[in-house]
Amino acid sequence: MQSAIRINQFKEERLQLIEQLRMRGITDENVLSVMSDLPRELFVKDGFERRAYEDSALPIGLQQTISQPFTVAFMTQKLQLEYGEKILEIGTGSGYQAAVLAKLGMKVFTIERHFDLYRQARSILAEMGLTVSTRQGDGTIGWKDNAPYDAIIVTAGAPDVPNSLVMQLRIGGRMILPIGDEKSQMLTLVRRIDNEHYEGHNLGEFRFVPLVGKEGWADKK
Repeated sequence: MQSAIRINQFKEERLQLIEQLRMRGITDENVLSVMSDLPRELFVKDGFERRAYEDSALPIGLQQTISQPFTVAFMTQKLQLEYGEKILEIGTGSGYQAAVLAKLGMKVFTIERHFDLYRQARSILAEMGLTVSTRQGDGTIGWKDNAPYDAIIVTAGAPDVPNSLVMQLRIGGRMILPIGDEKSQMLTLVRRIDNEHYEGHNLGEFRFVPLVGKEGWADKK
């Protein structure tokens, strides 16, 4: 009963958000349906629940954010996912993007470098009954044991395309990631052509937290 009450608590706000996403060009009905049912308030930091359905990024601690709903929907839509595909997510954060992917019927593997966020996201995903494989570590080098992946989604800004991630895509697989400096990036859709080549297409300017790791930005701590 508590779960039902929790899910319905922000029903109207959730539906209003979905209409905003439609107006901004999100047309994938599967993505919209999943996001209309998924309680984003469970994934935000305590005290931000009533802002969960603003179309904005929100802090989740450790200088990290839960991505803006439009960004989640846009990146997911651009991957053109098919049911049952194997997806690697770099930057679990709150777990919201992983939940969207799992609800879409994907086989999700996700990596988070911050242990506290990893632990919190893993707990929330388990509480929701979602099957998501989680790992704490350096996402820039991927998760080779489960490769190749049909798609990879990177939710932090990289200085360049991490070679390790490209090599973990299947031939024809695609990856979406922001590339640029530590303040703003160009969202890029990468497709692996063969064993040695890939191509990328710019999708517009976005802003993400930095992708920190061996094939990303150095940790300044």
